[in-house]
Amino acid sequence: MSHPEQGFERDDARARSAEAGFSLVELLVVLAIIGMIATMVTPQVIGYLGRAKGETARIQVKNIAQAVELYYLDNGAYPTAQQGLQGLVQPTGPGWRGPYIRDSRGLTDPWGQPYLYRSPGADGKPYQVYSLGSDRQAGGSDDAADVASD
Repeated sequence: MSHPEQGFERDDARARSAEAGFSLVELLVVLAIIGMIATMVTPQVIGYLGRAKGETARIQVKNIAQAVELYYLDNGAYPTAQQGLQGLVQPTGPGWRGPYIRDSRGLTDPWGQPYLYRSPGADGKPYQVYSLGSDRQAGGSDDAADVASD
């Protein structure tokens, strides 16, 4: 003999299993909301990345300029234009106590281009370390702006 309550339990279980999960419309609504959020957030993230590369370049230029100053203290002169920044990683004479930069990969800017070196530098400075930014051309603004040592 079966209890009348057992029939109701089966019907309740079937009803619950039919309600379990998400419908296609609910999934599409959630995907649409995620898509709208992504379109609002993506430009912000890209902007942060561009600013981060520019800030990284500024820090690296300062570090390379400090290495050039250490080179000067050891050798009594700044690297020549011919030696360039490679003078910081390759021996150039008897006073050389480098490498002044641990790895030559540190002489590459965040956009994958080598940092540039000018001796004598602009405005009467003895040297200048610089990057042309993401556009690889003189001038520019934002992450395309040039980054140079003081």
